[in-house]
Amino acid sequence: MPAEALIESDIAGSIGIVGDALDNALMESTIGLYKTELIDRAQSWSGRAEVERETAEWVHWFNTDRLHSSIDYLPPIEYETRYREQRPTVASALEVA
Repeated sequence: MPAEALIESDIAGSIGIVGDALDNALMESTIGLYKTELIDRAQSWSGRAEVERETAEWVHWFNTDRLHSSIDYLPPIEYETRYREQRPTVASALEVA
């Protein structure tokens, strides 16, 4: 959203201009996905509450349901569950020692 639109809507920008995140490429990439997949797809927003609600839903989807190519097209939550199931617990590691 251009700065003028933020000012007209009485909304404070959450980050500065492009490049202000310095070496935070992951964050810039995530913000780019957020803007492309959620913000830019909406024709208009009824207000701040709608943006906040939709953002919370998108973040939940992003963290739990999205398929990711670098983890065998599994949702992040499923990948993490499998990872934890495959790791020996501290208790079982102590039993071996």
